[in-house]
Amino acid sequence: MPNPFHLAVQVRDIAEARRFYGELLGCPEGRSSERWVDFNLYGHQFVCHLNPELDEEETGVHRNPVDGHGVPVPHFGVVLSMSDWEGLADRLTQAGVRFEIEPYIRFRGEPGEQATMFFFDPSGNALEFKAFRDIEGQLFAT
Repeated sequence: MPNPFHLAVQVRDIAEARRFYGELLGCPEGRSSERWVDFNLYGHQFVCHLNPELDEEETGVHRNPVDGHGVPVPHFGVVLSMSDWEGLADRLTQAGVRFEIEPYIRFRGEPGEQATMFFFDPSGNALEFKAFRDIEGQLFAT
């Protein structure tokens, strides 16, 4: 496994973050306090820090045109195996998550062909989860 990354984001409500990242996305919880909580995001340290000043509107999001879609920037996520990506897409769909960009295959037939989906967490953080049939051979293909 590559070196795990550490990422910290702001959330408006810790209980809401626990439901979204812990229950819906299935991320095991690590250390926590009243103002932050660590999650294991597919082997990476992901921390939600409380900022009760956040409102329900997404903030500071720019959209970059890619493949006919407005990709929200900034965003983060994880590159999964295709079967894990398909399972996550199904779970999110069944839970009624509103996708910013519905799950689909982009760059079809080109180097770097990938499955992708974009959605926001309840605090307005944009997430992208993607998958390749051959991660090692396709992740950085040009």
